[in-house]
Amino acid sequence: MAGRGPTGRRSPLRVTRNEYGNAQIQARAVAALLRDAETLFNELRGKVKAAVAEAVAAGMKVSEGGNASFDFSKADAATANAARHDPGLAEVERSWTHRIQQAVDAFEEADHGVKLALVDAVTDTNLNDGTFGGFNGKAGILDPAYQWHQADPGAGGFGSEEPTAHDAFLLSQAETMMAGGDLIGNTEASRNLAHYLGGTGTTLRLDIDRAMSDDSSFRSAVASDISNHQEQWKKEALDAFKKSGGAPVSIPVETKAVGGTFEDRNWYLGVGSHMRNVSGNVSVVPDAHGQPKITMDYQVNVWDRYNWDAGKETPIGPVTIKDADMARLHTVGLAQEFDMHGTSSSRQHDLGSAGTPDVSAGDPGRDGTRKDPARGEEENR
Repeated sequence: MAGRGPTGRRSPLRVTRNEYGNAQIQARAVAALLRDAETLFNELRGKVKAAVAEAVAAGMKVSEGGNASFDFSKADAATANAARHDPGLAEVERSWTHRIQQAVDAFEEADHGVKLALVDAVTDTNLNDGTFGGFNGKAGILDPAYQWHQADPGAGGFGSEEPTAHDAFLLSQAETMMAGGDLIGNTEASRNLAHYLGGTGTTLRLDIDRAMSDDSSFRSAVASDISNHQEQWKKEALDAFKKSGGAPVSIPVETKAVGGTFEDRNWYLGVGSHMRNVSGNVSVVPDAHGQPKITMDYQVNVWDRYNWDAGKETPIGPVTIKDADMARLHTVGLAQEFDMHGTSSSRQHDLGSAGTPDVSAGDPGRDGTRKDPARGEEENR
């Protein structure tokens, strides 16, 4: 095989060139992590300071350990005397201490998460690149820089109204609709509805590999996204390769986030309109003759907010329900809107070839109903 010695091992020159490329990737990943960490830490540090300032404004003093207690030194005699005899003072002090501790805990949790992310970024997981403990050539190279934000306020405040007997009836209809989705095979729609009715409001992971398998129009849209950018990416990567003197190079690439709508019925009901983009890394390495070989590793990213629009109605299985009624379940606290986000598994495209890339259906993973929410996780595929 070209580029390998008689024993089948990679040639030292190729290993060295590969390590230069991996070093570039790792350095960019670490730099991006540190930039994001600085932004996050500044935000969380500000929340700690704000919690302390609010406690002080409420008449507390805060120790270096974050414990809040009534500041008798700043109170007049009457206020201080009233505070000493107030049986609820201890609870007020505990409440302010807890609030400050929550802000501190959020900062410490973020700090721990950043440390783990940095360890991952500098850990070489490729055992077949001719090095042990080398640079990480897969360090966050596919993660998108795009930051998604909810486009509209949805139904408004969660649990802002008291539920009525009619709302209980609407909930039973929604549960019937959820079961009907499973019955007719709209398992994604049923699963997402179940998460809505579960009321946690936590972000739900979308199985984008399954979406790409189920919806050919979605695959075509992704292929078009790549096709619209690939010549520019190819030029930038080849220019970088030339400047490197023929050493391996890698550049991060990303399409602009665009709106789309799933056409597959199951995914239309479960997600509908959404934002998507393609993010990845274009690499150029010399072949056995020193000529550039250019490839793109990429992933497909999708974001959306699960909510219901007034003025529409949705049939799933034997039940048709007005979207306004479903939105009301959020308002009265019987269900809760949530964010949805999903990322496909890594794919590769040969940028040396011409034309629109072939975005295959890929592995859809195992099927499952709303009772199998982890079916899209990699270990369960």
